[in-house]
Amino acid sequence: MATITAFDRLNPAQRAAARFGEAGPLLIIAGAGTGKTNTLAHRVAHLVLEGASPERILLLTFTRRAAVEMTRRAQRIVGEVLKEVRLPWSGTFHSIANRLIRRYAQRLGLDENFSVLDRGDAADLMDVERHARGLSKAEKRFPRKDTCLAIYSHRVNTQAPLAATLRDVFPWCAEWEDELTGLYRAYVERKLANQALDYDDLLLYWHVMMADEGLAREIGAQFDRILVDEYQDTNVLQAQILKLLRPSGEGVTVVGDDAQSIYSFRAATVENILGFPAQYAPSAQVVTLEENFRSTQEILDAANALIGEGHRQYRKDLRAKRGAGEKPRLVTVLDDRGQAEYVVTRVLEARERGVLLKKQAVLFRSSHHSDVLELELVRRNIPYVKYGGLKFLEAAHVKDLLSVLRWADNPKNRVAAFRALQLQQGIGPGIATRICEQFEANAYSWMSLKTHLPEFDALMAGLGSPQTPWPGQVARVREWYEPMLERLYEGAQVRSGDLVQLERISQQYSTRERFLTELALDPPQATGDRAGDPLLDEDYLVLSTIHSAKGQEWDAVHLLNVADGNFPSEYSTGKPELIEEERRLLYVAMTRAKSELHLVAPLKYYVTQQSKRGDAHVYGARSRFLTRKVMATLEETVWPAGEGGVTEPAGDAPRVNVAEKLRGMWG
Repeated sequence: MATITAFDRLNPAQRAAARFGEAGPLLIIAGAGTGKTNTLAHRVAHLVLEGASPERILLLTFTRRAAVEMTRRAQRIVGEVLKEVRLPWSGTFHSIANRLIRRYAQRLGLDENFSVLDRGDAADLMDVERHARGLSKAEKRFPRKDTCLAIYSHRVNTQAPLAATLRDVFPWCAEWEDELTGLYRAYVERKLANQALDYDDLLLYWHVMMADEGLAREIGAQFDRILVDEYQDTNVLQAQILKLLRPSGEGVTVVGDDAQSIYSFRAATVENILGFPAQYAPSAQVVTLEENFRSTQEILDAANALIGEGHRQYRKDLRAKRGAGEKPRLVTVLDDRGQAEYVVTRVLEARERGVLLKKQAVLFRSSHHSDVLELELVRRNIPYVKYGGLKFLEAAHVKDLLSVLRWADNPKNRVAAFRALQLQQGIGPGIATRICEQFEANAYSWMSLKTHLPEFDALMAGLGSPQTPWPGQVARVREWYEPMLERLYEGAQVRSGDLVQLERISQQYSTRERFLTELALDPPQATGDRAGDPLLDEDYLVLSTIHSAKGQEWDAVHLLNVADGNFPSEYSTGKPELIEEERRLLYVAMTRAKSELHLVAPLKYYVTQQSKRGDAHVYGARSRFLTRKVMATLEETVWPAGEGGVTEPAGDAPRVNVAEKLRGMWG
């Protein structure tokens, strides 16, 4: 009876998706705010209650947090009938790939203790090869290390030729195709020598494993059911892995919303979800969720009108569970200063009505669009949090401490070795190279490490010993490293607090390898994401790029710079498919709002690269997405009231005969 109660809480479409009983593949199109996570959790619970072994369910998500939340909800539902269950194969694509690669490491020619490079270390390793090949001294500007890594990543994840990646995404680098090919070949060799995989290699290795018929059969046989969340965000490699895992589609469920596919710059492709049903015979079943639990109907009417004018898509009409509400506003302001003043005024008014600052958000297309607003927030003493900033693991002092642990975990990891060695006074690149070469010549024996710094040699020997227990290792490295903070960096006391936090995080992991790998795959956000000291205040406003806001919701949302050039971006107008993604981006922004939505459109945009007081500007054109049909769902206003218009004089005011003056000028 308890299970009936649990599933009765779902609406008919959710229940049909959760209790889908056929063996073939299932696609759940979950519109914005329609309870996707809850539906998928009930789907998992239904499978377990129907006899599926939790140990044989593979649940693939895009963040560790999503995997934990999905598991928690499924456990709660199942727990109404059975005892607590575990889903050991629940995680991100990359974390599951890491586990499988380690399980089959010997068959792949890898050491079991291979390292996983985070983005920063991968870029540094790319830079080593870039310098070694003389590309940093080229007569013409050669792409920097981060751009080189981005090109490499896009080519791997799309499985497209390098020439296509350069032509479509990095056209300014196209002349370097031959040099980049050589660089990437050397980069791969260096990773193999170091027994290191970068973030993209995890999917690439998994894909190669699945291309081997015997290994694919062995891995696929481990799972009876496969579920994938946010399928619209998968890239070509991930979609092919899923197809190779279960060519027939039997037992496969994918969930997503093509209208929220906005990550093509990360090599995600909307074609994966659009083409999912047709890749099987018979075609996959499709269940569409349209009842929205987040927004008012007036907001959904605007969003429906916007996305409905797109081209190839799964048609859906979101219906509000909450009922009607206020129309979204399209607000015309003079310039970015007027935009900032309007947003701050409305935010404070909402706060006085009882809407907390943290329940309001300001969204924007690009991070720099909030610059003027941030100055106004500081002037008005309004604390705020801005998402999309520095990651915790990108902080130099955190990378320093982790480099010591990474070298201990994989003695062949020269990137980590170089960083760890050069933390100490008197050791530069030349000496570090000689120490590494001597260490390698002695078969990576920690007892042979000779840096002439006894404390460091003893530390590495202890960390490198298999007999040294994992608990306490981070504390040991932190105590060794902390005295160096004042010499290396400003703000040593604050940085020391970050290291204490890192030590606390490490206590959640059973092994050093698991700790280092999970941090590389899913790093926590930093206090560096926050402007000022918002967490010392009782409340703070949320600022975020739209890409970072996906999956979030707020009572009131202000969207900046709604004009052509931003929606769609001027960089995306060359291809129809990119314009369609820009439409989806605006749709995602609009559907974050629960009760209030403000689309702000400045008339003037000031030209960059001019003096601080320069007045050179261009006029913004109305976004091509704001068609007559969409405009009918919006309330148009100008701010401040009367801006751009002329106030009629009082009826008894004296008239000025301008016409006579004009005629008189010409005889």
